[in-house]
Amino acid sequence: MQKVHVLLKKEELDQERLEGKVVIVLDILFATSTIVTALAHGASEVIPTLDGKAALAAAQGRPEGSYVLSGEFNAVTLPGFHHPTPQALLKDGGIEGRTLIYSTTNGTVALAKSRDAAHVYAGALLNGEAVVEHVVRTHPENTVLVVCSGSADNFNLEDFYGAGYLVSLFRRHDGPRDFTDAALAAELLHAGADAADCLARARVGRMMLERRLDSEIAFAARKSCYTVVPRLDDGRLVV
Repeated sequence: MQKVHVLLKKEELDQERLEGKVVIVLDILFATSTIVTALAHGASEVIPTLDGKAALAAAQGRPEGSYVLSGEFNAVTLPGFHHPTPQALLKDGGIEGRTLIYSTTNGTVALAKSRDAAHVYAGALLNGEAVVEHVVRTHPENTVLVVCSGSADNFNLEDFYGAGYLVSLFRRHDGPRDFTDAALAAELLHAGADAADCLARARVGRMMLERRLDSEIAFAARKSCYTVVPRLDDGRLVV
């Protein structure tokens, strides 16, 4: 029987034995939403890095024009980097056919913490159906950890809502599954809340509203509009 569990923040990965497990990392506002969007719009790959210094190191030696640097630290866009939200990157980044080298405070760190799992995917509301369908089809017996990235060891409402959406999608598929209490709690939150409202009321969402990034929240709140399933392969996310 497949077990589906939700981790409330990336720091909980430190206590998990990841061998043989499937991890789906969520950072709804905005890392994994941006990764999904970039790959859906033709980026050749996404290289998630721990910080700006690591991103610059990953760019060294690559031909000029072959990559895009994007990232933030503590919600401030890194100097010389593109803004890390999905719509901004689509507008200004010119990502089609290029490598996105990407650094964020939480989402890319969560991906790095997950690397010892058997399979690691980047999930979002934007590709929920596709990623769950892929996991059910290709890893039907593996334990699934839906990892909310959170924010600097804190719980984030928007990630928990996203986890609830994925849990609700797992439930639609045939086959016995064991949903942990954390997974059930996320599912109940999702069932009782509207995506855009939930994201806007979350702490990060309120911060985005203060910066007049309403459209970015609305963009990230859309459900299953992309079919890409970004998987971590040797330090890079590909489809």
